[in-house]
Amino acid sequence: MPLDFHSWAERVRRLDRALVALEPEAARVGVSPPAGEPWYELLAHKLRPQLEAEPLLVVAVVGGTNIGKSLIFNHLAGEMASGVSPLAAGTKHPVCLVPPGFADTELLARMFEGFELDPWHSAEDPLEASDTHRLFWRTGQHVPDRLLLLDTPDIDSDAVVNWQRAAYIRQASDVLVVILTQQKYNDAAVKQFLREAVRADKAIVLVFNQVDLAGDQDVWPHWLGTVREATGGSAEHVYVAPYDREAARQLALPFYEVGADGRGAVGAPSSLRSDLASLHFDAIKIRTFRGALAEVLDPAHGAPAYLARIRQGAGEFSAAATALSAAEMARVQWPSLPIGIFVDEIRTWWDSHRSGWSRAVHGVYHTIGEGLSWPVRVAWRQLASDTTDPLETFRHNERDAVVLAVEKLIGELERLAEVGNDTLRPRLKPLLRGEARSELLARVEAAHAALPPIDDDYRAFLRAELDQWSLDNPRAVSFLRSFDHVMAVARPAITVSLAVSGWIVAGGIVHDAAVQAAGHTASQLATEAAITGGITGGGELLVNTTGEGVRRTAARLFRRLQTGYAQRRAAWLAGWLERELLGDLLADLRRGAETPQSAAYQEATAAVAGLQSLSA
Repeated sequence: MPLDFHSWAERVRRLDRALVALEPEAARVGVSPPAGEPWYELLAHKLRPQLEAEPLLVVAVVGGTNIGKSLIFNHLAGEMASGVSPLAAGTKHPVCLVPPGFADTELLARMFEGFELDPWHSAEDPLEASDTHRLFWRTGQHVPDRLLLLDTPDIDSDAVVNWQRAAYIRQASDVLVVILTQQKYNDAAVKQFLREAVRADKAIVLVFNQVDLAGDQDVWPHWLGTVREATGGSAEHVYVAPYDREAARQLALPFYEVGADGRGAVGAPSSLRSDLASLHFDAIKIRTFRGALAEVLDPAHGAPAYLARIRQGAGEFSAAATALSAAEMARVQWPSLPIGIFVDEIRTWWDSHRSGWSRAVHGVYHTIGEGLSWPVRVAWRQLASDTTDPLETFRHNERDAVVLAVEKLIGELERLAEVGNDTLRPRLKPLLRGEARSELLARVEAAHAALPPIDDDYRAFLRAELDQWSLDNPRAVSFLRSFDHVMAVARPAITVSLAVSGWIVAGGIVHDAAVQAAGHTASQLATEAAITGGITGGGELLVNTTGEGVRRTAARLFRRLQTGYAQRRAAWLAGWLERELLGDLLADLRRGAETPQSAAYQEATAAVAGLQSLSA
């Protein structure tokens, strides 16, 4: 089923609405509104205005010099609407008759671009010569609804001004009623005009005027074939009209339809005006607008090119957002949190899962153990060559990582300010003013100094991980809990023996050097100490009892805890950089990068695709 005009028009309006909604988002990525571009002017000032009401069919009567165009125009109008002159080139300006009740002069002005509209006062008005392109209009009492009738100047005139008027008329018309005679059917100027009309896909009705119905019946098919061959097109209807001055004077000239090939029998006369009124308005109007729509949909210069510019601008924003991503800049080698801090936090978590009496016993001996271990810790500090506090070392290394990330970001800002696109440069310059680098480094170092090693957010993450670990390893936890109860009874002897041996003192790990000297890695003993509260040094029994073993599962747990810690510290730095340095810039870049995913862009793309499908 062919598409009706209203459905087609709604698709064009959908594109227009989508493009209007898209303009603010296009401006965000540096793409100017399409106003002023030829394709958009066609959409906004030709297609859209004419699609807002019932379709009006513009029927123009055209032809060469002194062949009776105005005479046939008057027959179509049903009155002497245009002056008939025996002299060549009588009509200098087109005359438009509108149906009764039509008074939309603004629409007329948009439909007949290139002409100045003037109200018609007399049949002599269009006969006056003028370099100004004028169009006279008035109501025609017999003009069918939705039809505009146009009488036109000669298309084969020597007057250069008529050539431009002929082009304007051809562009504005939907149907061309082409008047030909035996003298004019093979005229070069007429054939050129018709070739342009065929190229523009205009509906054509041919009228061979001033024929001898009896004598010319065998020759007008030849005339028609010559016209078809020269122009590459065919006519919707073909009529012949006899040479009859009296019938012409009385507006009673008969028109006979003779078929698309001109070989039909001359039967009863037709009403040319009624035939025009019965044309398939919807199909012809869609056909008329197809050329304009093809320009709107042109991949290189139309709406698709406009959408492509927006995609390109959004791509530049996306690249800039990636280059300036604070999270990316914070992706540095983050130092690991000292094991001792993890041990304390895990001990606290394990202690909360002990029974009341076990917690009390271990708590007492933890205090005793701390006292017993104090001489050992002091001795190791004195013997060890490195006396730096691990937490202090960690804070120093973390500050270096923060400074490195900030310097990396500033360097990227400076690079983009030099080589970046026009969207970026004006946004970056204010960020690099004066002493921006030293000021920023000082501020970030102060912010880092105020940051605690572990905050409540990370503690919540750590405890959630430990809770999940306990759920995933029920046998190990059950064994550890039982073993913990047993060891609570034997705690005094174990506490003393471990304190003397120097491996693990009441759940605390001595200096790394002592651990290494004892033949264990820090992570091995820290894992066992953290989970069992410092009650075992070997762990072989646990390995054999719990299947995979505490060491292996706990090692994976520790890696997750360290990774989660680094991610949160990097997120803190990224957030700080966004707030303190990039401000709204990064958010603007991200919004711009997301433009092709916006509802307005998707709607415009869908509207273009739908119309392209119809055009194809």
